[in-house]
This record gives sequence, C-alpha cells and structure tokens, in this order.
Amino acid sequence: MDPLNLTGLTGLSILFLVLVFLPMEKVFPAKSRQKFFRPSWFLDLCFFLGQYFIWGAAILWALSYFNFFLGNIIPQNFRTAVASQSWWLQAIEVILLSDFIIYWAHRLQHKWSFLWRFHKVHHTAEHLDWLAAHREHPLDTIYTVGLINLPAFILGFPLETLAGFIAFRGIWAIYIHSNVRLPIGPLKWFIGAPELHHWHHDIERDRGNYANISPLMDLIFGTYTCPDHEPEKFGIKEEFPKNYVGQMIHPLLPEKTSKKIMKKNLLGRLKLKKETENTVEPL
Repeated sequence: MDPLNLTGLTGLSILFLVLVFLPMEKVFPAKSRQKFFRPSWFLDLCFFLGQYFIWGAAILWALSYFNFFLGNIIPQNFRTAVASQSWWLQAIEVILLSDFIIYWAHRLQHKWSFLWRFHKVHHTAEHLDWLAAHREHPLDTIYTVGLINLPAFILGFPLETLAGFIAFRGIWAIYIHSNVRLPIGPLKWFIGAPELHHWHHDIERDRGNYANISPLMDLIFGTYTCPDHEPEKFGIKEEFPKNYVGQMIHPLLPEKTSKKIMKKNLLGRLKLKKETENTVEPL
C-alpha cells in the first residue's frame, strides 16, 4: 500500500474509533474525571501510528510465514477431515481452542521474565482508554496474534479467511481497554468487559483476568477477578522508559544493561529533584 493510501486509511481508522468509543467513554465512564487528552496521550498515539505505518506490515508478514510453515507440517488428511465438518462446529472449535491457548500464553507472559519484558510495555499505561489499547511492543503483538490464531492455522483456515476474525478481536481489545464501565449483569460470566480487563491492568502484576473474549478460562482456572469498583492505580511497579523509542528498544537490551540504565536514570531524577528542592530563590 502506498504512503498516501496508508495515511488515508490511518486517518479513517482513528476517526472511526473516536466516533465509536468517545461517546461511550463520555456516557458510561469508568473514571469520570479522565480527560480525552490525558497524560501520556501522545505516547499512545505514537504506538497507534507505529502499528499502522511501521509494524503492521511486519506483523502480517510474520503471520503469513507462520501459516505457511504450519501448512507444510500439518497432514492434509487432517485438514480435509476438519473442513468436512459443519462451519458452526469449526467456528466453536476455533474460538474455544483459541481462548484456551491465549489464556495460558497470557499467564506465561506475566510469569516468565523473558516474555514479561516485552509484555510489560503494554502494562506501562497508567490511564486506560481506547487509545491505550494500542500500546504494545511489536514482538509482543506477534506472539499474541500468532497464538490466538494458531488453532485456525492448524485447522487449515487461510489468512484471508481469518481477516474478519482478526479485525473483530482487534476491536474487542480496544473495547475492553476503553474508559467504559457498562455493567452487563450475569452476562459478565460469559462475555468479557472493560470492568474485568481493567483489573488485569491493576498495578499488581498478578491480578488475574487473562482470558480474551470470554472469562470462561479464568472461571475454570481460578483467576477471575471482578470487584464492584475500578482499580486505584494502573501501570507497573518497575522503572521503565516513558518515551516511544525507549519502550521499543529497552526490552531488546540484555537484562543487566537495561537494569543499569534504569538505575542510572532513577538516580539522575532523584538528584535533580533534590537539587530543585534545595534551590533557594534570591530575595
């Protein structure tokens, strides 16, 4: 896609998302005092633009290669048997297997330090809304989107067929991050909602709610969390860069190097704060 068309598509996408989610956030706000241009709004806009202009094509290429690789190792008679099933049965199989895999893959992101170093980019957001959903490291996105679609790839669905399903999951991800609290009663036991995912983004790293579309896996495996109020604070407890380039590069650095850099930055900020506090303006 040429730059002009890509720019137009990006503009239409952000306009669509604003028109859909801004009214919801105003009418059913989870945090009523949160403004549209809240802190770190520009940082999340950089992530949004980065997905469209830089990383989107790379992620699509990775998925295509992954699908091609699986196509060479999955027996054709297995795929033929799957294709002979009713379409509704195939859809149920894909959704349940997808939710099961991404549930455990997501839990692993929070448990395994190597995966967490990329996934925590997403959790650095201290304010949640439709735009914050785009704060993701591209390698984390490849991991997540690849595993979400793994069952469909194994069962033989081509990437073109999955386009609508991928788009739906993308909109759903934006919705559950939005600054919306719209109680749905008993349906919350079957359908995911912002009130569930907001607790996943609590500053405590292991709050639960790892499932995607439905909280069924959280209910089965004992990680379902849904208090009747919003978390007091989002984000992470670790020191981490506050700018786009830093959040892209930092997870790629060796652990010792990244810790040394963050320690140096922290000491620098503390020193500057101390100097500021000790400064006495002349009379």
